[in-house]
Amino acid sequence: MEITEESVRAVEVSVERQPQVVAYGEVALPPDAAHDSEVLDQGAVATAIHELWSIARIRAKSATLGIANRRVLVREHTTTVMAPELLRQALPFQVQDLLPVPVAQAVLDYYPISQQGDQLHGLLVAAVSSTVEDMIAAFSRAKIRIDGVDLAAFGLARAASHVAPEGTVAAIHVGDHTTQIVILRNGIPDFVRITPVDLDTLAVRRRNARIAPEDGTFVAARVDPTRIAAEELVGAAGIVPMGALRSDAVNRPAAEVIGRIRSTLAFYLNRESAPQIDQVLMTGAGIAVDGVAQGVASAIDAPVRTVVLHDVLPLQGAGPTGDLALDLVGTVGIALGKDR
Repeated sequence: MEITEESVRAVEVSVERQPQVVAYGEVALPPDAAHDSEVLDQGAVATAIHELWSIARIRAKSATLGIANRRVLVREHTTTVMAPELLRQALPFQVQDLLPVPVAQAVLDYYPISQQGDQLHGLLVAAVSSTVEDMIAAFSRAKIRIDGVDLAAFGLARAASHVAPEGTVAAIHVGDHTTQIVILRNGIPDFVRITPVDLDTLAVRRRNARIAPEDGTFVAARVDPTRIAAEELVGAAGIVPMGALRSDAVNRPAAEVIGRIRSTLAFYLNRESAPQIDQVLMTGAGIAVDGVAQGVASAIDAPVRTVVLHDVLPLQGAGPTGDLALDLVGTVGIALGKDR
């Protein structure tokens, strides 16, 4: 289950014998119900969750919640090997100077990656506790129990490991407002970067069309102020506009997300003993925005593949199409991690 600024979406997975998707769906949120995956109106979000369970015919009464916003911190962290319970107790004292908020106001998790001697290397995840509590409260109002909270990027990693279990793989989810980049080595997350870039996806355009200005009339269409002359971006963002872009214009946010993806992968590859990336898996509604998929393919020296929901798991019945098929890839990965 995920809550975004535009919608709530869920995937129900049966893990009996062979895992498969048994239900899925998405319900749009009204404007100002959520922002950057933070719940602003619990009642509106709870209503959308209840509607989602109904129209998608989801039977489960509990869910695992995936979170991904610009206030979630993901950092590499090395600590002394110790029992999991002792690590949970020691972690707040070890990382309090790394957090943007007091440790008492944060929810912490640690994902171990490798061990050398008595040193354990892994990924520290920290989220603002009030944000998580507000999300859980919305589910409680919808009478759905949250039995686990997970980093959405880890869900993306699990989904990617089903598609490409071996080698070094960069899994990239380009969302409406946030891009998640996970690099896996033989199916294990080795590096995570969450970067904010607002894109003019179909969901964003639909939401904007529902926003009423002060005079009470609804906006049917908006002028996009982000389109600029292509030559302004060459050199400045380091992106050469692709021929697939409309005429001589390029979408500045698209160029920005491409630049951030490329610089993130370059940062990873410049690390000591970093392996070359064998392939790139791309998903999320943002890759349908003009120039994004083409620009990434041009900017990265590795095969690029688009991944949709049915590439990860088989479905019971017809599968989603369009942006939803792209957006649910990470969501199904969250469901796959429920029992880890």
